[in-house]
This record gives sequence, structure tokens and C-alpha cells, in this order.
Amino acid sequence: MANSILPTRIVPFALLLVFFGITSARLSTNYYSYSCPNLLPTVKSMVASAVAKEPRIGASLLRLFFHDCFVNGCDGSILLDDTATFTGEKTAKANNNSVRGFELIDQIKSAVEQLCPAIVSCADVLAISSRDGVVLMGGPTWEVKLGRRDSRNSKKSTGEKIYSYSII
Repeated sequence: MANSILPTRIVPFALLLVFFGITSARLSTNYYSYSCPNLLPTVKSMVASAVAKEPRIGASLLRLFFHDCFVNGCDGSILLDDTATFTGEKTAKANNNSVRGFELIDQIKSAVEQLCPAIVSCADVLAISSRDGVVLMGGPTWEVKLGRRDSRNSKKSTGEKIYSYSII
């Protein structure tokens, strides 16, 4: 059943997300080649381990990336935790029932921080993880252009409405 979902729903949205990721001229496929050379194998290994335990997590990572990109661009804003003075997208009603994978992204980001402290953005970790999840589920691969900067705010915190679409 999961394999029948892949071509009809995941692949078109994976391709859509590729176009979201190439909207800035500063992005590059070799952005971390020198500053964090083990980034890609580390992320791939951790995503592979998670997919081996629960295959659906690959699709969940893609959905998480889509929700991040949909509202304010691919900036990691969906990963921001709420604070006493900030309410983010992560806990928005539109996201809290349909988006998951936050814990895996947190684990991957922690591992990446051990390798390359304060170098790799959360937005890039999410973009790479999303691609790797799709590939590990038998979907297509694509080059992920890197160099995104993390957002420090979200649409929810600025009072704008967050929309949600059920795609997966």
C-alpha cells in the first residue's frame, strides 16, 4: 500500500519542493563541502536508521519540509519551539495533528552540531532529511541546494493565518 502512495502523492510534491529549494542564488550543492564535509553521510545514516525502524517517517519528513516551505519559505520556522513570548508554527492547530518527525530532526541536528558546531542550519538539515527519506522509500533523488538561513520567527508569531493542506 505504501508503494502505491509514493508515485501518486510523494513524488510530485518532492519535485515541487526541489523548486522551493532553488529560489535563492546563494544556495549551492557544495555549500558545506569544506565547513562540514561529513554532513550528508551523517544525515543519510540517521534517516536510514529511522526509516528502517518506521518506514512512514520518510513520508513524514517530506510533509514536514513541505509545511515549512509552504508558509514562509524553507527557513526552518516550523521547527521553532514556543516560548513565553513566542508562539510558532509547530504548535499551530493546522500542524499539530498532521505533521510529525520533529524529534528525528532534533536528533539529526544534535549529531550535526557535534560534527560542525554552529555551521549547518536547521532548515538545511530538514531539506536534506526530506530528500533522503524520499530516496530511502524508493522515490527519486535530487540535488539539495544548501545555504538556507534559519528563521527566528514564524507566521504564527506575527499573527498571520497558517493554512494547512492534506497532501499525504
